[in-house]
Parts: sequence; C-alpha cells; structure tokens
Amino acid sequence: MDRVTARLLELDPAFGPFVEANGPMQLRAPADDPFQALLRAIVFQQLAGKAANAIHGRVIALFDGAPSPEAMLGVSQQRLREAGLSAAKQAAVVDLARKFSDGTVPSHDLDSLSDDEVIARLTQIRGIGRWTAEMFLLFQLRRPDVWPIDDLGVRNGWKIVHAVENAPTPKELASLGDPFRPNRTLTAWYCWRAVAPVLIA
Repeated sequence: MDRVTARLLELDPAFGPFVEANGPMQLRAPADDPFQALLRAIVFQQLAGKAANAIHGRVIALFDGAPSPEAMLGVSQQRLREAGLSAAKQAAVVDLARKFSDGTVPSHDLDSLSDDEVIARLTQIRGIGRWTAEMFLLFQLRRPDVWPIDDLGVRNGWKIVHAVENAPTPKELASLGDPFRPNRTLTAWYCWRAVAPVLIA
C-alpha cells in the first residue's frame, strides 16, 4: 500500500494533504458472505448512515443470526415493512434472496470473475445497479481498480482535491482516472476522504 500511495502522489501531488490528513486507506470489514454484503447495500441505498444502520439492524434482528437467502424468503412482507423497508426495498431483498437461493445469480465463484463480469452478474438482481455492484467490488471483494464515476462523493472529492470550480461529470471523471490505473480504488478513497475526512468508507 505504501508503494501504491507513493505512486498516487507522484502522479498527482494535489492528493498530498489528503494522504497526510487521513493516513493509509482503511476500508470497513467485509461482510461474512456476498448475500450479507448485498443485503446491507440494498438497505443502505439512498439513506443517511444512522437511519440505514437502524433499519439494517431491525432486519437482521428478524432472524436467528445472519439471514440466509432461504430464511429471507420465509419472512413475510409485513415483517420486512415493520422493520423499515420500503416496498421497493422489500421487493429487492426478496429478489436477491430468490436469485441466490435458486442459483440464478451464483455467488460461489465471484472472486474468480473479472470486475465487469461481477457487475453483469449482480445487476441481474432487482435494485442493484452498476454503482451498488461497484461498491461490492470495492468493499467486499477488495478489488484495487474500482473507479465509480457516477458517485457524487468521488466527483465532489476530485473537485476539492484539485480546487476547481465544478465537479467533473461522470464522463470527464472516467478519463481523469485513467492515469491511476490499476489502483483507482485508492484514488477514489482519498476523494471520499476529501469530502468527509472523519469517516472511514
């Protein structure tokens, strides 16, 4: 990681103050398995951290330990609603559970797939788009070269790091990230930290 960070600073010294302020990249611990990671991702979509944590905790509390896909399929829509899931998220978690349970979306070989193959597989699940799949690649699979160009935090972080008037568009950010291959995850992390330095994504 020291070598990769040194290369980031060689390529773009503007990141220097943010590396110094935040230290080495730290990612939250991965979930125990892909199903748990994607369940969390669906619950957290479009919610602030405290509310998302509360709802996620209530969903998990419906089960005796971490829910399996089969256990999720056995829970009523009413209980999921009472836990705080919207109708759209109820449909998404049920679709996730069904596709994991019946093998429509196999999860045993995700580590062996390319980033694009993982994205293509996961986006078959209702409620999981490219951004959610990219977050799975980054936080669950720890892939080193994820560059989420649609992420507002990364775009705004780039703006702050480089002291420019406007955040780059997704298309602009795509090309701006090219010099940092094959370690764009690190670059994205420091962009996030520029926006929210006290948080660990």
